[in-house]
Amino acid sequence: MGFLNGLYDDFLSLLFPRVCYGCGKDLVRNEKLICTECYVLISRTNYHLQAGNPVEQLFWGRCKVEKGAAFSFYNKDSRMKQLIHNLKYKGVREIGIELGRMYAYDLKQSGFFEGIDIILPVPLHPSKKKARGFNQSDMIAEGVAGTAGLPVDRSYLQRVSKTATQTRRSRYERWINVEGIFRTGNSAAIENKHILLVDDVITTGSTIESCTSELIKTQGVKVSVIALAVAIT
Repeated sequence: MGFLNGLYDDFLSLLFPRVCYGCGKDLVRNEKLICTECYVLISRTNYHLQAGNPVEQLFWGRCKVEKGAAFSFYNKDSRMKQLIHNLKYKGVREIGIELGRMYAYDLKQSGFFEGIDIILPVPLHPSKKKARGFNQSDMIAEGVAGTAGLPVDRSYLQRVSKTATQTRRSRYERWINVEGIFRTGNSAAIENKHILLVDDVITTGSTIESCTSELIKTQGVKVSVIALAVAIT
């Protein structure tokens, strides 16, 4: 039966070629969304193995982040940048789930999830989510949660103000652009919890800073953060 299924998969690939969303090459049997070469060659930061890594340093003196890490680098022409582009702007939401699983496997092996109680994806404004059809951070969080064995809450943290694009803004302008745009729900739901914030890309850290500043207003809350990629120059 498996042999026949393989032949059928090959036949469909001839009629409807499947390509890797990271490099554009044709996928072969048993490959899905991302080819084996991209799995291997995606540049890993391994920041989860390094205390005081560059992601954590972004928040020093700005807000208290317990742990921070990113899977890969968001560089021009990088495979990860192409994958995130296809996730966010081409609507291939399964990419987020798959990359979340991949990264969570590495994080779990290192003990990164120890002490963390709940996962919160960084929210989009409702109008932007409606236009896009989904929140890419939700997809990433779903993949992470499945591997980490942690619950996901998509309702507690809300984005209440729509912001202009962060592209080409300075760090200060980005911070002003997202200041006070998040709101939390019933504080009793997260009191004394260690929250893992999940986002797609960290650039200046302004969005994470705004989220964290709101979350830690609740008694006993601790915040850690991960992202699929970090843009650090």
